[in-house]
Amino acid sequence: MSDIIHLLPDHIANQIAAGEVIQRPASVVKELMENSVDAGAKNISVNIKDAGRTLIQVIDDGKGMTETDARMAFERHATSKISSVDDLFSLRTMGFRGEALASIAAVAQVELRTRVNGSDLGTRLAISGSTLDLVESDACPQGSVMSVKNLFYNVPARRKFLKSNETEFRNILAEFERVVLVNPDISFSLYHDDALVYELPSGLLRQRVSDVFGKGMNQKLLSLEVETSLAKIRGFTGSLDSVKKRGNLQFFFVNGRYMRHPYFHKAVMQAYEQLIPTGESPDYFIYFTLDPSSIDVNIHPTKTEIKFENERPLWQILFSVVREVLAKSNSVPTIDFDSSGLIEMPVYNPSGKDFLTAEKPKLSRNEDYNPFRDLTDKRPQDEWKALYEGFEKDKTTTETKIFASSLSSEDTADTSFFKNDVSNQYFQYKSRFIITPLKSGLVIIDQHRAHVRILYERFMEYINSHGSISQKLLFPEIVEFTAGELSLLSSLADDIKYLGFDLDFMGGNSYAINAVPSDVSTGNPAALVKDILAAAAENGVSGKEKKHEKMAMSLAKTTAIKVGKPLSQEEMGTLIASLFALENNGLTPDGQIILTILSDDELLKRL
Repeated sequence: MSDIIHLLPDHIANQIAAGEVIQRPASVVKELMENSVDAGAKNISVNIKDAGRTLIQVIDDGKGMTETDARMAFERHATSKISSVDDLFSLRTMGFRGEALASIAAVAQVELRTRVNGSDLGTRLAISGSTLDLVESDACPQGSVMSVKNLFYNVPARRKFLKSNETEFRNILAEFERVVLVNPDISFSLYHDDALVYELPSGLLRQRVSDVFGKGMNQKLLSLEVETSLAKIRGFTGSLDSVKKRGNLQFFFVNGRYMRHPYFHKAVMQAYEQLIPTGESPDYFIYFTLDPSSIDVNIHPTKTEIKFENERPLWQILFSVVREVLAKSNSVPTIDFDSSGLIEMPVYNPSGKDFLTAEKPKLSRNEDYNPFRDLTDKRPQDEWKALYEGFEKDKTTTETKIFASSLSSEDTADTSFFKNDVSNQYFQYKSRFIITPLKSGLVIIDQHRAHVRILYERFMEYINSHGSISQKLLFPEIVEFTAGELSLLSSLADDIKYLGFDLDFMGGNSYAINAVPSDVSTGNPAALVKDILAAAAENGVSGKEKKHEKMAMSLAKTTAIKVGKPLSQEEMGTLIASLFALENNGLTPDGQIILTILSDDELLKRL
């Protein structure tokens, strides 16, 4: 029997390794930017073409490489950051395993131009699919220019499964933001298809956050800082009035490295507990600095999951510092209007040294005065009441037909529960549920969920029919978008217009909102648009129809009648009529029950 086990060729082994490290264009951007940071660069420029499919180029003014180093950099497990096993436990640099450049070169066409300080000439090196094509001297500036072209050109299956340019570029933006947020002392720029996306000068951390996510962030952030024997924690967390339901900017960094950490996220959220509405969460930018020997960053191929030796104590420190910052931000003195605590102020007597006590002024009133007495018999004697009763009768009949059409045959056999007197039709319980009698029992309707269903169907109709009714704002509101939001806005601009929003480009990242859908309040149009964009982007939603559903659902949830809002009989009647005019009225679009029927038999069993 012949042997069947053999060693893989290097180019195939490199492609397999690339699958772990290089998952998409954003992975290349991350690795190259981190290499530039490790090289001591003070200026880094990133150029992207076709969302990274055609070109990813990173230019830096770091220390550069010699010809030998340039060759070695593309060998697997070649690194300048580890000399012994002990070095694994004192890592303060980004890339260290020596797999990134080898993995990139295995699945792309790569060109490196680099020169070290003091050398007259640099080196130009070209590699395609792990094969060295060219090495020559080159007149290039100090630092490195790394160009990665035609990513996954030799692995068509991987290239086929890349998402749309919009999605891939958003992932690139996410990686770019994570690197720039932890290196405020380095200036960065980002170009996409020759258009400038970011130009970030070096500066302080707070300024970097504002430069990346908009000037409005500065007023929303609360500074936090604490230093203990275990770690130093600093950064910012969002003020109580800046929390939101989606699209939150939440970042943890440890020793200059971005990380995901659900356990520490829970510490932050618990600090906000009972201070913000359920379902909402804050922005935060939190930086840990601690002994590298107390963490393990090598447990995940992309090094975004980190294991901590003192996880529980760090959780308690983080919770405490966030809670303290929130307490201080909310410690504004308030006026106590309890009259029992008032101090009686004496009145100065100019004729002597003593003070006088002021007497309360005496008031007189005529108990028999009635300003309407002479008008009692002069009111117009018209038939307005009869006309109004007729109008209500017609209105009630229409609503009865709509409501009854959606009920069972047993219930529709008797619609006498709709009285001509509109005040006897509906009962609102705890400002949340609307209760209406049926022949077979009672129907109980959740007012918020019912309105969500109604508005969702309406907004979907607006998008599909390419039209809606808008209401103009008295004063246009200026909204500033992040780069990620702008990339999404460009592809959804028509759909947002169909919903009823009117946006005008004002230059830079700013737009003016001139009108909003007629079905929504004009309270915070900027937040509405941002919520819609966040909903369309969340959880990697792909496909135009899915994005439309997310947009309509987001707007419906935000603008629907809230739990706790008292409703008049007319409002309840209109809501029920609109709900039962829909074909699907039993569940919200996300599957929540809108109504339930409590039968007479069930009621009798409880008595």
